[in-house]
Amino acid sequence: MSQTQTLPVSTTVPRVRTARDEQRDARNDRLFRYGVFGCAMFVLVALLGAALSMLWGGKEAFATFGWSFIWSSDWDAVQKKFGALVPIYGTLVTAAIAMLIAVPVSFGIALFLTEIAPTRIRQPVAAAVELLAGIPSIIYGMWGLFVFVPFMANHVSPWLDEHVGPLPLIGPLFQGPPIGLGMLTAGIVLSVMVIPFVSSVMREVFMTVPAQLKESAYAVGNTTWEVVWDIVLPYTRSAVVGGIFLGLGRALGETMAVTFVLGNAHLLSASLLEPGNSIAATIANEFTEADSSVYLSSLIALGFLLFIVTFIVLAIARLMLSQLARRGGTSS
Repeated sequence: MSQTQTLPVSTTVPRVRTARDEQRDARNDRLFRYGVFGCAMFVLVALLGAALSMLWGGKEAFATFGWSFIWSSDWDAVQKKFGALVPIYGTLVTAAIAMLIAVPVSFGIALFLTEIAPTRIRQPVAAAVELLAGIPSIIYGMWGLFVFVPFMANHVSPWLDEHVGPLPLIGPLFQGPPIGLGMLTAGIVLSVMVIPFVSSVMREVFMTVPAQLKESAYAVGNTTWEVVWDIVLPYTRSAVVGGIFLGLGRALGETMAVTFVLGNAHLLSASLLEPGNSIAATIANEFTEADSSVYLSSLIALGFLLFIVTFIVLAIARLMLSQLARRGGTSS
């Protein structure tokens, strides 16, 4: 004779919410909203405060030299004549060289780790790439000065000067003494520092592409390159552009590694083999040597100009991302 098993029935009656409960929840919601709003405003206030403090510190330089401070190549501490053209030029050129090298290499790393590499080696290689991002910049600078600079001076620079220097148009970019120090060396060292950031972002966004899209493309006979070019990149282009500009921001503001290998010479030259200077390297090298108020003000003004350059780069990135999002919405 079978016995039926009775299940316990819950007799708990849900508590009726009172007006006091509603008031408490509304108060907590307002406090939470005010708290997160304060966190967002803290970022804006800190950013604006840093910019205004540098502008205030550089007011003497701007008042003394005017707009000529931006396009003047003079930097004479004895005669108290200062100009920001050489540091601005060195900052932009080294960052451009770094991105020209880092973007395709990062794309190759991310493509290899997400589409080609066997599963057993994906995580070790990805961990090694991310480990590069944790190395202090001064270590990169010491490696660049003691290892890479002699290699450039003994092998790369003489070859470029002999074989590429005589060419028209691009020849002047690779003419110069084989001393190893210079903007080309600094750009290559910067690219090594930027690659972990850009490749990590690309790898993460490539992994967000739905597997069904790629499997469908492979099923109709597309190659790996066609899948990446026609499926993966259009799906992740906004994030890829954001990662590239994140790396560019790192390259623009890097200090110690560039200081070691750039040469720290206030010379305006078209040759990438010649020593140069950057905004961050100039500030790091000469801040303790500023023996006059206008000298110190000029260095602070350089910091403000670096802030403006970085802001312009990020604004361009936001504009490009908005255009990509608009195109994506139109195409869909």
